[in-house]
Amino acid sequence: MLLRMNQAVALGIRDEMRADPSVVVWGEDVAEAGGVFKATVGLHEEFGDRVRDTPISEMGFLGAAVGAAATGLRPVVEIMFIEFLGVALDQLVTEAALFRYLSGGEISVPLVVRGSAGAGGGFGAQHSQTLERWMVGSPGLKLAVPSSSRTAYGLIRSAIRDDDPVVVLEPRALYGEREDIEPSDADIVPLGKAELVAEGSDVTLIGLGSTVATARAAAESADWSADVIDLLTLQPWDREAVFASVSKTGRLVIVEENPRAGGWGADIAAAVAEELFDDLVAPIVRVTTPDVPVPFAPELEEKFLPRAEEVVAQVNGLVDDKRSIGPWWERETVTV
Repeated sequence: MLLRMNQAVALGIRDEMRADPSVVVWGEDVAEAGGVFKATVGLHEEFGDRVRDTPISEMGFLGAAVGAAATGLRPVVEIMFIEFLGVALDQLVTEAALFRYLSGGEISVPLVVRGSAGAGGGFGAQHSQTLERWMVGSPGLKLAVPSSSRTAYGLIRSAIRDDDPVVVLEPRALYGEREDIEPSDADIVPLGKAELVAEGSDVTLIGLGSTVATARAAAESADWSADVIDLLTLQPWDREAVFASVSKTGRLVIVEENPRAGGWGADIAAAVAEELFDDLVAPIVRVTTPDVPVPFAPELEEKFLPRAEEVVAQVNGLVDDKRSIGPWWERETVTV
């Protein structure tokens, strides 16, 4: 079955709704319109009022979903652009994520918050961020990011089955990417487990969401060989898989679609440096975006995002000279 990633998301939700009548879907335009990005197409037609359009009030419908989850339902809430979560962040990180702790383990909140994220579509600075940093480090909250139709299908089903709140950030640039899959229960992707998508011996490349393809393209075009890891779950991230790979290769490059300051790769870099310092033969390198808003102009947006050529250049510096060459914006003169 050849599916676009947005179709895979809808199919994963459908399969869980068929299996569990407590699963409901709420969000702006998720019902009759099938979602602004068509990730809920067909659900309203099959499940009726279990799929409901909401007012334009993220604080209101996410708060309602937290209460519904605490009292027996399993809501799947769509945030159209992940930036819109900002007005309702308290409901997620202060309420939903902490209910189990605050109730002494008596109340669980099986809530899924889906949101489109990332650049690559020309949506400009206010609609193109990834914003993992808003949620990383929030105890009680899980955070997953698919990289393909198969992983989107598998992660959304796993997230819906989880008894604690899970955020699924869906890279908007990948919604239209097609993959041939035969979805089944065997394709459910466990939270907290990374996947090794390519094997090599010279360097470990870690990608998340859209940067998995960037890391793979770099490895396929270079003279060196790489373990390419699709992290899939950012909170908790798979320490065992990352440590095993870096212990083998001795080099680590993390490819992130987020600003360098406060990016999710900093936590992984710190953990590897603490645990595997003696195994490293070169500095850890993070390939990120600059600490600037996402540009609107297509040529600037393309330059802004991590590119395979930059990953290759960074690894070449580690392999040839055992040093970091620094980010591209410090090496190049950019005229705007």
